Amino acid sequence: MHYTGTIYRPPAEAKTLLLQVTVGCSHDRCTFCSMYKDVPFRIEPIEQIEEDLREFRSERPDAKRVYLVGGDPFVLSFERLKIIAEKIKEYLPLCETISMYARITNIKTKSTEELKALRSLGIDHLYIGIETGHDETLTRIHKGNTAEEAIIQCKRLEEVEITYHGIYLNGLAGHSKGEISALETAEFFNQLKPKSIGITSLTLIPGTNLYEQKLKGEFLEATEFERVQELKCFIEHLDTNTKVFANHVSMATPVVGKIPEDKPKMLKVLQDTIDDFDEDELRQYREQLRQL
Repeated sequence: MHYTGTIYRPPAEAKTLLLQVTVGCSHDRCTFCSMYKDVPFRIEPIEQIEEDLREFRSERPDAKRVYLVGGDPFVLSFERLKIIAEKIKEYLPLCETISMYARITNIKTKSTEELKALRSLGIDHLYIGIETGHDETLTRIHKGNTAEEAIIQCKRLEEVEITYHGIYLNGLAGHSKGEISALETAEFFNQLKPKSIGITSLTLIPGTNLYEQKLKGEFLEATEFERVQELKCFIEHLDTNTKVFANHVSMATPVVGKIPEDKPKMLKVLQDTIDDFDEDELRQYREQLRQL
Protein backbone atom coordinates (compact mmCIF):
# COMPACT_ATOMS: atom_id res chain seq x y z
CA MET A 1 0.00 0.00 0.00
CA HIS A 2 1.31 3.46 -0.90
CA TYR A 3 1.17 6.15 1.80
CA THR A 4 3.27 9.32 2.09
CA GLY A 5 3.93 11.25 5.30
CA THR A 6 1.40 11.40 8.11
CA ILE A 7 -2.00 10.10 7.03
CA TYR A 8 -4.94 12.18 8.22
CA ARG A 9 -8.49 10.92 8.14
CA PRO A 10 -11.69 11.92 9.97
CA PRO A 11 -12.56 9.92 13.11
CA ALA A 12 -15.65 8.53 11.37
CA GLU A 13 -13.41 6.86 8.78
CA ALA A 14 -11.45 4.81 11.33
CA LYS A 15 -12.49 1.48 9.78
CA THR A 16 -12.63 2.68 6.17
CA LEU A 17 -10.20 1.63 3.44
CA LEU A 18 -7.75 4.50 2.87
CA LEU A 19 -6.80 4.99 -0.77
CA GLN A 20 -4.10 7.59 -1.45
CA VAL A 21 -4.96 9.58 -4.59
CA THR A 22 -3.22 12.86 -3.74
CA VAL A 23 -0.43 13.87 -1.39
CA GLY A 24 -0.52 17.12 0.56
CA CYS A 25 -2.93 20.02 0.14
CA SER A 26 -3.43 21.97 -3.09
CA HIS A 27 -3.94 25.19 -1.09
CA ASP A 28 -1.61 24.79 1.90
CA ARG A 29 -1.81 28.47 2.85
CA CYS A 30 -4.12 28.45 5.88
CA THR A 31 -2.16 30.16 8.64
CA PHE A 32 -3.23 27.78 11.42
CA CYS A 33 -2.46 24.50 9.64
CA SER A 34 0.73 22.43 9.86
CA MET A 35 -0.62 19.15 8.49
CA TYR A 36 0.99 19.16 5.05
CA LYS A 37 4.03 21.42 5.43
CA ASP A 38 6.42 18.52 4.91
CA VAL A 39 4.81 17.14 1.74
CA PRO A 40 4.46 19.07 -1.53
CA PHE A 41 1.14 18.57 -3.28
CA ARG A 42 1.05 15.92 -5.96
CA ILE A 43 -1.44 13.73 -7.80
CA GLU A 44 -0.85 9.99 -7.65
CA PRO A 45 -0.70 8.00 -10.93
CA ILE A 46 -3.65 5.81 -11.84
CA GLU A 47 -1.31 2.80 -12.08
CA GLN A 48 -0.40 3.16 -8.41
CA ILE A 49 -4.05 3.59 -7.43
CA GLU A 50 -4.93 0.40 -9.29
CA GLU A 51 -2.11 -1.46 -7.57
CA ASP A 52 -3.50 -0.45 -4.18
CA LEU A 53 -7.03 -1.39 -5.23
CA ARG A 54 -5.83 -4.86 -6.21
CA GLU A 55 -4.39 -5.22 -2.73
CA PHE A 56 -7.65 -4.01 -1.20
CA ARG A 57 -9.56 -6.56 -3.26
CA SER A 58 -7.44 -9.40 -1.91
CA GLU A 59 -7.79 -8.23 1.69
CA ARG A 60 -11.29 -6.74 1.93
CA PRO A 61 -13.33 -7.58 -1.18
CA ASP A 62 -16.57 -6.85 0.68
CA ALA A 63 -15.62 -3.24 1.55
CA LYS A 64 -18.54 -0.86 1.26
CA ARG A 65 -16.68 2.40 1.81
CA VAL A 66 -13.43 3.95 0.55
CA TYR A 67 -11.85 7.14 1.83
CA LEU A 68 -9.60 9.06 -0.60
CA VAL A 69 -6.45 10.24 1.17
CA GLY A 70 -5.06 13.75 0.77
CA GLY A 71 -5.61 17.30 1.99
CA ASP A 72 -8.33 17.94 -0.60
CA PRO A 73 -8.68 15.14 -3.20
CA PHE A 74 -11.83 16.83 -4.51
CA VAL A 75 -9.46 19.29 -6.21
CA LEU A 76 -8.97 16.60 -8.87
CA SER A 77 -10.75 17.21 -12.14
CA PHE A 78 -14.12 15.65 -12.82
CA GLU A 79 -12.53 13.28 -15.33
CA ARG A 80 -9.86 12.16 -12.87
CA LEU A 81 -12.38 11.57 -10.07
CA LYS A 82 -14.64 9.71 -12.51
CA ILE A 83 -11.80 7.36 -13.47
CA ILE A 84 -10.92 6.73 -9.81
CA ALA A 85 -14.55 6.06 -8.87
CA GLU A 86 -14.92 3.65 -11.78
CA LYS A 87 -11.72 1.84 -10.79
CA ILE A 88 -12.98 1.50 -7.23
CA LYS A 89 -16.22 -0.02 -8.50
CA GLU A 90 -14.26 -2.37 -10.77
CA TYR A 91 -12.10 -3.73 -7.97
CA LEU A 92 -14.57 -3.35 -5.09
CA PRO A 93 -18.02 -3.85 -6.62
CA LEU A 94 -19.76 -3.76 -3.21
CA CYS A 95 -18.44 -0.27 -2.43
CA GLU A 96 -21.35 2.13 -1.87
CA THR A 97 -19.67 5.34 -0.68
CA ILE A 98 -16.50 7.21 -1.58
CA SER A 99 -15.56 9.98 0.86
CA MET A 100 -12.79 12.61 1.07
CA TYR A 101 -11.80 16.08 2.23
CA ALA A 102 -12.81 18.99 0.01
CA ARG A 103 -12.28 22.73 -0.13
CA ILE A 104 -15.00 25.15 -1.16
CA THR A 105 -12.89 26.12 -4.18
CA ASN A 106 -12.80 22.44 -5.25
CA ILE A 107 -16.60 22.36 -5.50
CA LYS A 108 -16.75 25.65 -7.39
CA THR A 109 -14.72 24.25 -10.31
CA LYS A 110 -17.28 21.53 -11.06
CA SER A 111 -20.54 22.00 -12.94
CA THR A 112 -23.84 20.84 -11.51
CA GLU A 113 -23.95 18.05 -14.07
CA GLU A 114 -20.48 16.92 -13.06
CA LEU A 115 -21.46 16.91 -9.39
CA LYS A 116 -24.52 14.81 -10.22
CA ALA A 117 -22.38 12.37 -12.18
CA LEU A 118 -19.90 12.04 -9.30
CA ARG A 119 -22.77 11.40 -6.91
CA SER A 120 -24.05 8.62 -9.18
CA LEU A 121 -20.57 7.06 -9.11
CA GLY A 122 -20.62 6.84 -5.32
CA ILE A 123 -18.84 10.06 -4.32
CA ASP A 124 -21.30 10.85 -1.59
CA HIS A 125 -19.58 12.23 1.49
CA LEU A 126 -17.31 15.28 1.66
CA TYR A 127 -15.56 16.69 4.72
CA ILE A 128 -15.28 20.46 4.37
CA GLY A 129 -13.19 22.76 6.56
CA ILE A 130 -15.59 25.67 6.94
CA GLU A 131 -13.53 26.87 9.96
CA THR A 132 -15.82 29.86 10.69
CA GLY A 133 -18.61 31.92 9.19
CA HIS A 134 -16.79 35.11 10.21
CA ASP A 135 -15.40 36.73 7.07
CA GLU A 136 -12.82 38.84 8.87
CA THR A 137 -11.26 35.66 10.26
CA LEU A 138 -11.50 33.80 6.95
CA THR A 139 -9.53 36.59 5.29
CA ARG A 140 -6.95 36.73 8.07
CA ILE A 141 -6.22 32.98 7.94
CA HIS A 142 -5.96 32.97 4.11
CA LYS A 143 -8.76 30.43 3.73
CA GLY A 144 -9.37 31.41 0.12
CA ASN A 145 -13.15 31.85 0.24
CA THR A 146 -15.81 33.95 1.93
CA ALA A 147 -18.70 32.65 4.01
CA GLU A 148 -21.17 33.53 1.25
CA GLU A 149 -19.13 31.60 -1.32
CA ALA A 150 -19.15 28.61 1.01
CA ILE A 151 -22.92 28.80 1.42
CA ILE A 152 -23.41 28.85 -2.35
CA GLN A 153 -21.20 25.80 -2.90
CA CYS A 154 -22.69 23.81 -0.02
CA LYS A 155 -26.17 24.48 -1.41
CA ARG A 156 -24.98 23.11 -4.74
CA LEU A 157 -23.97 19.90 -2.97
CA GLU A 158 -27.41 19.72 -1.37
CA GLU A 159 -29.04 20.23 -4.74
CA VAL A 160 -27.33 17.12 -6.14
CA GLU A 161 -27.70 15.19 -2.85
CA ILE A 162 -24.02 14.90 -1.99
CA THR A 163 -23.84 14.74 1.80
CA TYR A 164 -21.21 16.74 3.64
CA HIS A 165 -19.75 17.23 7.09
CA GLY A 166 -18.75 20.79 8.01
CA ILE A 167 -15.82 21.51 10.33
CA TYR A 168 -15.83 24.51 12.69
CA LEU A 169 -12.58 25.60 14.37
CA ASN A 170 -13.43 26.95 17.81
CA GLY A 171 -11.16 29.76 19.03
CA LEU A 172 -9.87 30.64 15.56
CA ALA A 173 -11.13 34.22 15.70
CA GLY A 174 -8.94 34.90 18.73
CA HIS A 175 -9.32 36.82 21.97
CA SER A 176 -12.59 38.77 22.41
CA LYS A 177 -13.94 37.67 19.01
CA GLY A 178 -15.39 34.29 19.89
CA GLU A 179 -18.97 35.48 20.24
CA ILE A 180 -19.13 37.12 16.82
CA SER A 181 -17.52 34.05 15.26
CA ALA A 182 -20.04 31.79 17.01
CA LEU A 183 -23.03 33.90 15.94
CA GLU A 184 -21.93 34.20 12.32
CA THR A 185 -21.00 30.51 12.10
CA ALA A 186 -24.38 29.49 13.53
CA GLU A 187 -26.07 31.80 11.02
CA PHE A 188 -23.95 30.19 8.29
CA PHE A 189 -25.01 26.63 9.12
CA ASN A 190 -28.64 27.63 9.73
CA GLN A 191 -28.90 28.35 6.00
CA LEU A 192 -27.71 24.84 5.16
CA LYS A 193 -28.38 21.15 5.78
CA PRO A 194 -25.06 19.53 6.73
CA LYS A 195 -25.23 15.87 7.69
CA SER A 196 -23.10 16.75 10.69
CA ILE A 197 -20.81 19.43 12.13
CA GLY A 198 -17.47 18.58 13.68
CA ILE A 199 -15.93 21.07 16.08
CA THR A 200 -12.26 21.21 17.00
CA SER A 201 -10.44 23.80 19.08
CA LEU A 202 -7.48 25.81 17.85
CA THR A 203 -4.15 24.56 19.12
CA LEU A 204 -1.31 26.78 17.94
CA ILE A 205 1.47 24.65 16.45
CA PRO A 206 5.08 25.92 16.31
CA GLY A 207 6.10 26.60 12.73
CA THR A 208 2.70 27.77 11.54
CA ASN A 209 2.13 31.37 10.47
CA LEU A 210 -0.50 31.86 13.16
CA TYR A 211 1.91 30.70 15.86
CA GLU A 212 4.46 33.23 14.61
CA GLN A 213 1.78 35.92 14.65
CA LYS A 214 1.10 35.10 18.28
CA LEU A 215 4.81 35.43 19.16
CA LYS A 216 4.88 38.86 17.47
CA GLY A 217 1.75 39.99 19.30
CA GLU A 218 -0.22 40.15 16.05
CA PHE A 219 -2.67 37.46 17.16
CA LEU A 220 -4.13 37.20 20.66
CA GLU A 221 -5.19 33.67 21.49
CA ALA A 222 -8.65 33.08 22.94
CA THR A 223 -8.68 32.00 26.57
CA GLU A 224 -10.07 28.59 27.44
CA PHE A 225 -13.10 30.19 29.03
CA GLU A 226 -13.69 32.19 25.86
CA ARG A 227 -13.61 28.96 23.85
CA VAL A 228 -16.21 27.29 26.05
CA GLN A 229 -18.37 30.40 25.90
CA GLU A 230 -17.95 30.54 22.11
CA LEU A 231 -19.04 26.92 21.76
CA LYS A 232 -22.00 27.52 24.06
CA CYS A 233 -23.05 30.57 22.03
CA PHE A 234 -22.75 28.59 18.79
CA ILE A 235 -24.94 25.74 20.01
CA GLU A 236 -27.47 28.15 21.51
CA HIS A 237 -27.99 29.79 18.11
CA LEU A 238 -27.70 26.68 15.90
CA ASP A 239 -31.16 25.71 14.63
CA THR A 240 -30.65 23.51 11.56
CA ASN A 241 -31.37 19.80 11.98
CA THR A 242 -27.97 18.15 12.25
CA LYS A 243 -25.59 16.29 14.53
CA VAL A 244 -22.79 18.07 16.39
CA PHE A 245 -19.57 16.29 17.28
CA ALA A 246 -17.50 18.54 19.55
CA ASN A 247 -15.55 15.62 20.98
CA HIS A 248 -12.19 15.97 19.25
CA VAL A 249 -9.12 15.54 21.48
CA SER A 250 -8.57 19.32 21.21
CA MET A 251 -11.83 20.02 23.06
CA ALA A 252 -11.34 20.50 26.81
CA THR A 253 -15.10 20.03 27.27
CA PRO A 254 -16.44 17.49 24.77
CA VAL A 255 -20.13 17.48 23.83
CA VAL A 256 -22.04 15.44 21.26
CA GLY A 257 -25.70 15.55 20.27
CA LYS A 258 -28.48 16.14 17.81
CA ILE A 259 -29.80 19.61 17.11
CA PRO A 260 -32.32 20.66 18.27
CA GLU A 261 -33.36 17.84 20.64
CA ASP A 262 -30.06 17.50 22.54
CA LYS A 263 -29.33 21.22 22.74
CA PRO A 264 -30.36 21.65 26.43
CA LYS A 265 -28.18 18.73 27.54
CA MET A 266 -25.17 20.02 25.61
CA LEU A 267 -25.58 23.55 26.91
CA LYS A 268 -25.74 22.27 30.50
CA VAL A 269 -22.42 20.45 30.11
CA LEU A 270 -20.80 23.64 28.85
CA GLN A 271 -22.35 25.79 31.56
CA ASP A 272 -21.15 23.33 34.21
CA THR A 273 -17.61 23.75 32.88
CA ILE A 274 -17.93 27.53 33.08
CA ASP A 275 -19.23 27.27 36.65
CA ASP A 276 -16.90 24.57 38.01
CA PHE A 277 -13.47 25.05 36.38
CA ASP A 278 -11.00 27.89 36.35
CA GLU A 279 -8.89 29.12 33.45
CA ASP A 280 -5.67 27.54 34.74
CA GLU A 281 -7.23 24.07 34.88
CA LEU A 282 -8.55 24.33 31.33
CA ARG A 283 -5.34 25.90 30.04
CA GLN A 284 -3.28 23.01 31.37
CA TYR A 285 -5.11 20.70 28.99
CA ARG A 286 -4.20 22.87 25.97
CA GLU A 287 -0.54 22.95 26.98
CA GLN A 288 -0.46 19.16 27.23
CA LEU A 289 -1.75 18.92 23.66
CA ARG A 290 1.14 21.04 22.38
CA GLN A 291 3.59 18.56 23.85
CA LEU A 292 2.10 15.53 22.06
